[in-house]
Amino acid sequence: MALSYRTRKRLSVLILLVALPAYIIVAITLVGLFDRPPFLLELAIYVGLGVIWAFPLKAIFKGVGQPDPDAPEE
Repeated sequence: MALSYRTRKRLSVLILLVALPAYIIVAITLVGLFDRPPFLLELAIYVGLGVIWAFPLKAIFKGVGQPDPDAPEE
């Protein structure tokens, strides 16, 4: 079942305001459990974690910034 435009828009706001900060806290905590790696490796880890979260959520964010395709025309 495909999500409606309004549902995707509400989910995207919820993800950006609640889930993403929680993901950031978890990622920083997990990386902090290990000894500090060299700077470039640590940068690569954070960049990788910063990009990975978006792939499973791509379908929710797709087209959210566009006008509602289901809205009646004026």
